[in-house]
Amino acid sequence: MGREGLTAVAVYFVLVIGIGIWFFLKNLKHGGGEKDYFLGGREMGAWVSALSAGASDMSAWVLMGLPGAICCFGMGQIWIAIGLFAGTAAAWIIVAPALRRFSILARDAITIPQFLTNRFLTKDRTLQTIAAVVFMTVYCVYTASSIYACGVVFNTITGMNPPKAMFLAGIVIVFYTFLGGFSAVCWTDFFQGLLMLGALMLAPILAFCIMQGGSFTAPDPALPPNYYSLLSGGGADFKSFTDIINGFDWGLGYFGMPHILIRFFAIRSEREMRKSQIIGCSWIFVILAMAGVVGILGRNYLGKPADESAGQMVFIDMVKNVFTWLGNQTGLMEIMLFLAGLLLSAILAASMSTADSQLLASSSAFASDMYKPLLRSKASDREMMWGGRIIVLVTAAAACMIAASPNCRGIMSLVSCAWAAFGAAFGPVILLALYWKRMTYRGAVAGMTAGFLTDAVWYAAKTYLAHPPVWLQIYEIIPGFFCGAAAAVLVSLLDKAPPPEVAALFDRATLRWIKKRRN
Repeated sequence: MGREGLTAVAVYFVLVIGIGIWFFLKNLKHGGGEKDYFLGGREMGAWVSALSAGASDMSAWVLMGLPGAICCFGMGQIWIAIGLFAGTAAAWIIVAPALRRFSILARDAITIPQFLTNRFLTKDRTLQTIAAVVFMTVYCVYTASSIYACGVVFNTITGMNPPKAMFLAGIVIVFYTFLGGFSAVCWTDFFQGLLMLGALMLAPILAFCIMQGGSFTAPDPALPPNYYSLLSGGGADFKSFTDIINGFDWGLGYFGMPHILIRFFAIRSEREMRKSQIIGCSWIFVILAMAGVVGILGRNYLGKPADESAGQMVFIDMVKNVFTWLGNQTGLMEIMLFLAGLLLSAILAASMSTADSQLLASSSAFASDMYKPLLRSKASDREMMWGGRIIVLVTAAAACMIAASPNCRGIMSLVSCAWAAFGAAFGPVILLALYWKRMTYRGAVAGMTAGFLTDAVWYAAKTYLAHPPVWLQIYEIIPGFFCGAAAAVLVSLLDKAPPPEVAALFDRATLRWIKKRRN
């Protein structure tokens, strides 16, 4: 796409870097501390919170991985989108209000590990330490998926070598996260969410209009059996059952995704929370629906992809083809290529909005949950912020190495691995902590440990066994989530009942909610 595409990407980079500098100067002027850097002072409005939560969730896989899977294999893959929408709605309705309220009452916690520790009014740091290790390990893998996608897009737009492109994208992401903290991340996610929405709506609409023209020659889509059926196996067979179960299981991940849950902490008020619920659910519905449309339409507009790797390029190829056609028809090729570059920046937006959130979450986990409690109990806010910034650099460097590795298995594989690990480790513990009064601190530690280890063992067996049994095709988040829940419940019941002050904290959080519902 040459000079025009490069110009479009440069414009986008100037915007996000400018936001980072703006919030850095603002924090410097007002002397913002740890809470401002990692949580934006709990002053996020409805639109910014909702779109930031959505954009940090919908990484490049929603523009590449999901449309690619649907393009290659058919409508049976849409169960992933259905499961994700159900999970999003459940997280906004069930988890978000309770978590925001409970986090404030639990000694004004600013991270998920802090909340889970303060929820039980303990000074024991075992849970925070385990959580911080899980954060920094899994976020290296998760961030790698975003940086990998950036490399693909850079290579497409500019012809730049993918490893160099990944390194450049990593520098930009680190720069504005390093400077601006949570506020910069949320505001860049807000604009990135708008860009993703516009790109996913515009590209397939233009492609459909071109297909209706008399000059369009339809390629051979070479559709596999049951392509348009929601039951990919053609009926009530094991393949169809597995697709449905695995799709809905993606929704379980929302209950334990730290970089999404932390957005709920930061919403300004209960009133803004209600607005965020509507905006967040609406945005995610449109995004997932249009990703499905891109996959189906791409197969008919571009033809059969050579393989799954080529399939994940369906959105990129559609944008390039559509705007090249428009350039030829209008004689405005340079303008059209510039617009194509802006739309492809949506993939950068999806990638970067997820990566910046993940880097900040791992940063806050290290600074607030390991560095200060275990290493430097008297660390100042300034020292904490700089410790967190160093972890941003370390995590980004590790993610770049994973993404550039010849053994990297692509976007969908990286995302599914990290998604399951977080959902299994934190999901059941968060739900039980919010809604089960009898849960104990030891139960929370057991649940997190059992969930994470079960997920890891299941994934390793499925991936590395020469001939894995058919039941291992079940997505690893299922056994991880339910083993974590079982361990948390069992250990809590075997443990002593929570002390009166912990029970009183739970009552204050839940009774306040009941009173507000009645009023």
